[in-house]
Amino acid sequence: MAFDPRQPSLKGRALRYLAGREHSRAELERKLVKFEEEPGELQRVLDELQAKDFISEARVVESVLHQRAPRMGAARVRQELQHKGVAPEVISEAVDSLRDTEFARASEVWRRRFGALPQDPKEHARQARFLMARGFSGAVVGKLLRAPQDD
Repeated sequence: MAFDPRQPSLKGRALRYLAGREHSRAELERKLVKFEEEPGELQRVLDELQAKDFISEARVVESVLHQRAPRMGAARVRQELQHKGVAPEVISEAVDSLRDTEFARASEVWRRRFGALPQDPKEHARQARFLMARGFSGAVVGKLLRAPQDD
């Protein structure tokens, strides 16, 4: 394929993605592989960006925790980090840091959405589904929906 000055380079595309938000190396690889013209070109570009600290797994994790943790449970945060291609040991460390605040975060999400304990089994199931869909554990959801709420 001939060089076209109107088409951004692989590095230019990567920088444009990184300007919008933090991306993991795996995410950039998934997004840019279709634009690779020569074998190995993408790896060279990603290696260069990583060497210059444009790609940082720690910043990706920090970004996800900052954006998602207040509204999501540990399971949902784990899933998102896995999807982004973060290393399993880094994910475990990040998710472990959320365990201590899981009940408080679930309580805040529940209070904003519902504010009152369920009065019948149907409502109980609805509230439990809502919280579990956001990644809160069954134990936390059960404890929250049984506990008297302090305002």
